[in-house]
Amino acid sequence: MDWRKEWFEFDDTTYLNVAEQAPIPRVAIRAVQTAIEWKKFPHTIPSSAYFDLPNRVRSSLAKLIGGKPEEIALTTGASSGIAAVANGLDWKAEDEVIIAKGEFPAQFATWKPMEALGRLRVKLISPRERFITADDFIGAISPRTRLVSASLVRFDDGSLLDAERVAHACHEVGALLLLDASQCAGAIPIDVAKLGADFIAAAGYKWLLGPYGTGFFWAPSAQIEKMRVGPFYWMALDGAENFHSLSLLVQEAKPARGARRWDAPETASYFNLAALDASLEFLLKVGTDTIAAHNRQLIEEMFERLPRDRCVLASPADASRRGPYGCFAARTAEKTAELYGKLRKNNVIVSLREGHLRISPHLFNTERDLDKLIATVTE
Repeated sequence: MDWRKEWFEFDDTTYLNVAEQAPIPRVAIRAVQTAIEWKKFPHTIPSSAYFDLPNRVRSSLAKLIGGKPEEIALTTGASSGIAAVANGLDWKAEDEVIIAKGEFPAQFATWKPMEALGRLRVKLISPRERFITADDFIGAISPRTRLVSASLVRFDDGSLLDAERVAHACHEVGALLLLDASQCAGAIPIDVAKLGADFIAAAGYKWLLGPYGTGFFWAPSAQIEKMRVGPFYWMALDGAENFHSLSLLVQEAKPARGARRWDAPETASYFNLAALDASLEFLLKVGTDTIAAHNRQLIEEMFERLPRDRCVLASPADASRRGPYGCFAARTAEKTAELYGKLRKNNVIVSLREGHLRISPHLFNTERDLDKLIATVTE
């Protein structure tokens, strides 16, 4: 099937940068245009937009990861979900949170300030080999470990964590596992029951094909009920859908059951959620297995065609240990930066991350795009 027609044409640009920002498909653009018309004429905004729209998004996200709609909170990105865990658990000063060297900054921006306040300890681990693995986390777990906070797929090298093994090791000592799935949710099959994680957070503007400022946080119902309830968005009040009697809600200010208590304020942002709703419906129709297989084929072909006298792989060569994209580098950091500039000059759009070139395709990419990439690298 020709998936390119589901997106607008890039003209003379070869876009291989979904891991930074995904282009939203045509169907999502149309949904945004409808939402803009709502705001242009507010009397046309359907009452269902306030609750039915967010709930449709919850339902689609739940299907995508094998969870339940009531276990999904709608956030502005992965940081919101990580913060929900930080604020929702009761901590002791000796509790350890394990994170890995080189992780995405959201991990450090959450846990290091908590450590500075004396609420917990951060244990920073390094990979024993080239890429971080489950064994690295498992080897660091101790009786004091309260939480392992890690990326399911790393942003800097695309390595895929064997989360099932880490979760099992965590649970053996009574610890929890928090996964940032920003770089794979929507691009590879995810089953929360199989993963065994206690929390998942993800941004929505990458592989979920949503607008910037969208995301989700998942926690199983049993875990939600154990967590502290802090200040929450008023539309997460039990009975908030009854707009005609809102004053009755303030007497108890009781949050609705489930993960809605962590919804971002103004959850039903029409411009954002209407687009995300359409994109998720599109993803469910296509299937993450289709996207994963498509990307795997392109990345494996790219690795085979790279000139090995000038380039080195910066992601696991084994596809089973890799997320939906791949990275490579030139022989030196300076030459990698030069190559990045050369690619940009030739309208081949990739990311430069931690000294690596990150190539992240999607269904709109074809072998023709690889031809342009390889030709630019080798010329």
